[in-house]
Amino acid sequence: MSGTLVRLCAAAEVSEDSPRQVEREGFTYAVFKSGDEYFVTADECTHGPGFLSEGAVIGGEIECPFHQGRFDLRTGACTAPPCYEPVRVWTAHLVDGDICIDPDEAR
Repeated sequence: MSGTLVRLCAAAEVSEDSPRQVEREGFTYAVFKSGDEYFVTADECTHGPGFLSEGAVIGGEIECPFHQGRFDLRTGACTAPPCYEPVRVWTAHLVDGDICIDPDEAR
């Protein structure tokens, strides 16, 4: 970790059926759960107007609700068209029941 961890939300507020949108310092994140793991991406789809936090988690991918493009939750890589630019991702850290990230760690 290169910086200080920032709390996004309580882990209990996120489920596989209910991702969470979180805004911190003017930036909007999407927090997901898949199996026993949590993932954090930028909320805005890189292809067009769509909030990934409103999409469906399908087999380790997030599907944009606007145009059904998909991204890998671990890497942010595009996995289905029409997306061609990856989405930013952060490592989700579980700290005392909260999902936290290092904002400087985006990849």
